Amino acid sequence: MTADARDGDDEIKGFGAASIVACPNGPLLVRGDVELLDGDGHPVPRTRPTIALCRCGASAVKPFCDGTHKLMRFRTEE
Repeated sequence: MTADARDGDDEIKGFGAASIVACPNGPLLVRGDVELLDGDGHPVPRTRPTIALCRCGASAVKPFCDGTHKLMRFRTEE
């Protein structure tokens, strides 16, 4: 995404450098200036600088994590 494109998007603007952290047995934590798109390529609204994305597939609020991974004892490979 170019700086010009970000200038018009107040939800993402100013979040800083991007990083993604895979939490052991949990979600992907996405921090910073990243545009999240749905399966059709449409932007998913985002108002926080850090979001948690589901990896277990059982979240009721996909693509975001709702903590269900703990109930189903989701485990990532080591």
